[in-house]
Amino acid sequence: MGIRDFCKTHFRHFNAAALVDAAEGYRRHVDGGGKMLVTLAGAMSTAELGISLAEMIRQDKVHAISCTGANLEEDLFNLVAHDAYERVPNYRDLTPADELALLGRHMNRVTDTCIPELEAMRRIESVVLDEWVAADASGERYFPHEFMYRVLRSRKLEGSYRIDPRNSWLVAACEKDLPIWVPGWEDSTLGNMYAGHCISGDVRNVHTVRTGIEAMQTLAGWYTRTAPSTSVGFFQIGGGIAGDFPICVVPMLHQDLRRTGVPLWGYFCQISDSTTSYGSYSGAVPNEKITWGKLGVDTPKYIIESDASIVAPLLFAYVLDQ
Repeated sequence: MGIRDFCKTHFRHFNAAALVDAAEGYRRHVDGGGKMLVTLAGAMSTAELGISLAEMIRQDKVHAISCTGANLEEDLFNLVAHDAYERVPNYRDLTPADELALLGRHMNRVTDTCIPELEAMRRIESVVLDEWVAADASGERYFPHEFMYRVLRSRKLEGSYRIDPRNSWLVAACEKDLPIWVPGWEDSTLGNMYAGHCISGDVRNVHTVRTGIEAMQTLAGWYTRTAPSTSVGFFQIGGGIAGDFPICVVPMLHQDLRRTGVPLWGYFCQISDSTTSYGSYSGAVPNEKITWGKLGVDTPKYIIESDASIVAPLLFAYVLDQ
C-alpha cells in the first residue's frame, strides 16, 4: 500500500483528515496548472525536509520558496557535514552544564540535533566569503540564495558532500533556478558572519547582499507576472516571517500600489501547532487572512494543527503518490 492509499484508508478524521483534504487540494491546484509557493519556518532543513522537498521541486510541484536564513543555510550545512552531526534523543534531560559542554565542543543544538560549527558553519563561511568579497570588489550585488547558488555552481563543495545531493532541497532549487526569498536573512548564522565581515572591512559595501525591501520588490514582480495567468497557491510550514512576508505581497499590490486585476492567492494551507489565540501570526487561522486582503472567501483553505516534521513529508509523499 502506497502512502496515498494508506492516508485515504486510515486518515479519515480530525487532523489526519485535514492532511488528506489539504493534499488533495494541493494536487488539484498544481494538476490544474497552478503554481505553488512553499514557506519554511523553524528548523525544517535540520529536520532533513530536503529528502521529500527536493523531489517535490524536481517534479515541478513547488515553484517558489520563502524561507528563513536558517533554513537556507542549514540545508547546505547538512549537505557538507551530516556525518559530524550528533543526535541527542534525551535532550529534555540535559542540564545547563550539559549544554555548556556541548558549546565547548562547538556543537550547536537544535532540539535533538547538534550542528557541528567547524565542519558545517565555518566550512560554508570560507567558501561563501570568497563570493561575498568577489562580488563586493566588482560592485555586484546578489540576494542570499543567489550567493548559495553561486557556491553550489562553483562546485567547490562537491568533494565535501556527506549526503546524496538529491536529498538537498537547495541543490534541487539551484538546478531549477527556483526563485527564493529570504526575509530577515540577517537573523541567521551566515547573516551574523556577514555582519562581522562588514564590520572588519572584508566586505566594504553592506548592500553587497541585497536587502529585504528589494526582495519584496522582486516578489511583487514575480507575483504580478505569474498570478494573472496562473493561479498561485501558498503552502506554509510554520509561521513567522517566512510566511508573513510573502503572503503580504497581495494586499501590498492592492492597497498600497492600487493595482487592479491582481488575483488573491489561489490555495492556502498552513501546518502549525501554535495555539490559535493570543495574537500570534503562527496561530492565525486562514479566515483571519480574509480581513487583511490576502485570501478570498472562496479560496481553498486548510490548516493542519500538527507537527510539521511529521506532516510535511507525509503530505509531499501523498502529492507525489510515492
